[in-house]
Amino acid sequence: MNRRAAIKSIAGTGLALASGIAASQAEQGQFPVPPDTGATRLAQDEAFWREVATYYDRTEGIINLEHGYWGKMAKPVLEVYQRATAMVNAQNSYYARKQYGADMMRSTARVADALGVNADEIVLTRNATEAIHALLLNYQGLQAGDSILFADIDYPSFQSTMRWLEANRGVKAVQLTVPNRASQSEMLQLYRQAFEDYPSLKLALLTHASNQQGMVLPIEQIAQLAGEHQVDVVCDCAQSWGLLNFQLPQLAVNWAGFNLHKWIGSPVGVGALYMHQGTLHKVAPYPGELDPENTSVARRVHPATSNFAANLAIPAALDFHQAIGAANKEARLRYLRGLWTNEAENMSHIEVLGGGDEAAWSGLASFRLRGKNSGADVRELQQRLEHDFGIFTVARYALNSGACIRITPQVFTSENEIATLVEAMRRLA
Repeated sequence: MNRRAAIKSIAGTGLALASGIAASQAEQGQFPVPPDTGATRLAQDEAFWREVATYYDRTEGIINLEHGYWGKMAKPVLEVYQRATAMVNAQNSYYARKQYGADMMRSTARVADALGVNADEIVLTRNATEAIHALLLNYQGLQAGDSILFADIDYPSFQSTMRWLEANRGVKAVQLTVPNRASQSEMLQLYRQAFEDYPSLKLALLTHASNQQGMVLPIEQIAQLAGEHQVDVVCDCAQSWGLLNFQLPQLAVNWAGFNLHKWIGSPVGVGALYMHQGTLHKVAPYPGELDPENTSVARRVHPATSNFAANLAIPAALDFHQAIGAANKEARLRYLRGLWTNEAENMSHIEVLGGGDEAAWSGLASFRLRGKNSGADVRELQQRLEHDFGIFTVARYALNSGACIRITPQVFTSENEIATLVEAMRRLA
């Protein structure tokens, strides 16, 4: 009995450390404390952001401006994740079978609270891709002759999924081409015209912030238009949560998918699926899952054996994200983007892709050499930036207008690193 009690005590202690239930990290000075100067002013406070950078391990030997793949964990989050990994490894199935379910619910509740929705409307997934695919592939509202809508700024995998639906469900896939520089009012008009031109539309995929060039759609207004035309909307928030400061009710969508390992800063392998109460009947459970009452969003995916420790670290990631402040993060990332896009606008050899007004911008944007938009052109440009200037970026290929280089700074990126990018762009002439 003493041995059994000791095992339970160890498991409980490890759990408290791992999940952040007893987290007092902010009180212990383990989180940065932003001065109360307002987000716009704080965005230019280089001293504060140098302090923020000390909470992250630096990528050695390169200026990394490719943080749209996944976000780096802050050191306090990494410590929680490592302790959680050790605890799960030590306690193994005893912990997983006995305690993990309750801890998973606590992490889910934290995600729901941060998004401004109910916990029973959220299920944790491995990534946004898993969440969005579950919604698109198991949507039950399609019949032969219906149409579905997507755009060239959408995630390439989801574009392929929409074409798969066309090939296998007898529906017509309609693809919009979004201008390389478009304001939110222009994008709203583009979607309004599509809803009018295609009365057979039943399902639309909307991307909140494009992974191609960071363009931000006016999701709430487009979703309202879709509702007026009886079109269901799936919203891809893979890049937007943490890049932008918002809560889900502001978007007015019933279904959405998220990543926590991009701009929220969780361990890799954490995402979320949102389904508004009362809408589950339109999306079938994952094949093999049963939900006869249509009440469980968790039955829309089947994550199998997931990374227990990554999910335990969610509260710590949200704690750190909220300590900096979502509005402060968005303002800083917009400021860093503006440092290079404003300069690039005046370079005749550079074409900048992204928002046509400030509302349509985010901290993520793209560029290419004017007149050089092929995949080969952009791969060569990516290599020049890396090998000639020591700047790591990534090429994106899904836009109808051609390929581009994506620039994604993070909160620990400095003004000097952006200045190096600007100088490299000048020398590309």
